[in-house]
Amino acid sequence: MSAPLRIAVVGAGPAGIYAADILKKSAAEHGRDVFIDLFEQLPAPYGLVRYGVAPDHPRIKGIIAALREVLESGVVRLFGNVRFGEDILLEDLQRLYHGVIFATGATKDAPLEIPGIELPGSYGAADFVSWYDGHPDVPRDWPLEAREIAVIGNGNVALDVARMLVKHPEDLLPTEVPANVVAGLQASPVTDVHVFGRRGPLGVKFTPLELRELGELRDVDMILHDEDFGVDPDEETLKQNKQILVISRVLEQWRQRETGTASRRLHLHWWSRPDAVLGDGKVEALRVERTAPTPEGLVGTGEYREFPVQAVYRAVGYFSSPLPEVPFDERRGVIPNEAGRVVDGMRPMPGMYATGWIKRGPVGLIGHTKSDAKETIEQLLGDEHSWWRPEPYAEGAVPGLLAQRGVAWTDIAGWIRLDDHEKSLGEPHGRERVKVVPREEMIAISRDER
Repeated sequence: MSAPLRIAVVGAGPAGIYAADILKKSAAEHGRDVFIDLFEQLPAPYGLVRYGVAPDHPRIKGIIAALREVLESGVVRLFGNVRFGEDILLEDLQRLYHGVIFATGATKDAPLEIPGIELPGSYGAADFVSWYDGHPDVPRDWPLEAREIAVIGNGNVALDVARMLVKHPEDLLPTEVPANVVAGLQASPVTDVHVFGRRGPLGVKFTPLELRELGELRDVDMILHDEDFGVDPDEETLKQNKQILVISRVLEQWRQRETGTASRRLHLHWWSRPDAVLGDGKVEALRVERTAPTPEGLVGTGEYREFPVQAVYRAVGYFSSPLPEVPFDERRGVIPNEAGRVVDGMRPMPGMYATGWIKRGPVGLIGHTKSDAKETIEQLLGDEHSWWRPEPYAEGAVPGLLAQRGVAWTDIAGWIRLDDHEKSLGEPHGRERVKVVPREEMIAISRDER
């Protein structure tokens, strides 16, 4: 058997963990042993599964069980609370590994270039999601002062945001929602949330599961508008897609519902393209242009409407952040690559690979990361001629380097300790867990330094 392959993976979300698992199995099929180190800037693993999925989505979070199995299988070492480009550098990886896989995902909000979008009271959905998921690097408080709110977007994140804004906070108590989030939502005076999509009701990007959950909200009326239906000439063709057919049936059921008795309302608006956020020093309204389908695509009709709102949340997609010394496509928000092999212009970058959203952009569900990682791993294993030539292996090299730089890193045993602690906090209240939010507290618990 050849000498062990040593690979660093930057990012311990689903993309990074799946890549590590697939690499281990694929390397064995090629007759190679492999040592894999995962570097994660947060003290805890799982990325957007932990910090990007709404707390009332336990079914989706079930994927954590599969990810944890990989972490505890002995396939990888985890170095949490380690920032690439600060605590560990590209030159360090080149000295210690044969190659690196970047799996840092996409955590920023994609821009929405309309007038007024920067007014106070206008927010990115990604920041709000990070707040209600207890991300350690966002403020503990969130300004929930608006009675009427606009959410721009028709994907799953837009529906998550709308649901969290309009849902009665006591209905979140069985989940892992942090205490500061419950307190913030309890103080919210919200009565109406409006969700706007540019296309029609059968051109949405969310899933039937997300949609159904909206209809199950207690004391919330679903408000739909007849003028939005029967507009698209391709309706029957669209309904041949099973997901769209289910969505159509759900919406038709809601159109038959009686409304007017609930204390909160969720309004769904289609054929509505955001034109401007209006206000004098703060958000006071959202102006949208009515759209219409044509054989050439979606067009504006020149009909504008204004909706009085005091807050706007844009949920028009995620965007990745550049990494130090790594090529980055500023327009697409990805590391430029060919099937996962990082390129700079037309030139392949030896030893450097990408997977997940940083590779392909923020499209596809969590399950898509497996096939994505497989493609990248195939490239890596076929590139032995261009791997880096690291120093002889020393098990203590990375821990020694991090200790020398004063980095309080966390490992898999520390994550298990933190995981058990969060579950113990939730147990007296009949909850699966209560998430620890402050970074310093997460590190202290993980390192058993309390």
